[in-house]
Amino acid sequence: MEDVLEVYKRPYSEANPVVCMDESSKQLIEEIRMPEPVQPGQPRKVDYEYQRNGVAHLFMFFAPLLGWRHAEVTDHHAKLDWARCMKQLVDIHFPHAEKITVVMDNLNTHRAASLYTAFPPQEARRLISRLDLHYTPKHGSWLNIAEMEFSVLSRQCLDRRIPDRDTLKRQIAAWESNRNFKSSSVDWRFTVEDARIKLKKLYPAIPN
Repeated sequence: MEDVLEVYKRPYSEANPVVCMDESSKQLIEEIRMPEPVQPGQPRKVDYEYQRNGVAHLFMFFAPLLGWRHAEVTDHHAKLDWARCMKQLVDIHFPHAEKITVVMDNLNTHRAASLYTAFPPQEARRLISRLDLHYTPKHGSWLNIAEMEFSVLSRQCLDRRIPDRDTLKRQIAAWESNRNFKSSSVDWRFTVEDARIKLKKLYPAIPN
């Protein structure tokens, strides 16, 4: 916990940006009957019946000090998907950074070994040399700022029936573009000092 909180205290550095990463999913649901539009004095009416079209998985990358985010839609959330997203982070989103500090949940797919599963050793090593990985503790996913951005995405974009991946990608891209244009960010204020007071019960008891 303190390791992640110390990362959040760092000032912005173009050479060493801090990026938070999180995962989620979205059930794809298609309308069987077209909803009835809003009428004077009447709300929009949606039939309770629907058709399930599978699940899409989302990887969220969020750099709070930049007000930048990117959500990638994938079919799965396995090692290969995570590895390919990390390659995009290095080569496409932050190609000029010397080292990218990444804060993420402590899942077994979020490991340097996943890069070796996805790429030849030379390429995996190149990517790892550009990454500085930090993990939230068990039951501490609330420390991941990308989780907050997922909450915004859920409220503003995903709280509706979306029938397929192409529609999902288009709607997320529009949401992402608008948020990035506004440089919407998070004002994180919880510090190590706060943790030692408010979460004192989590610390080992030191005998006198």
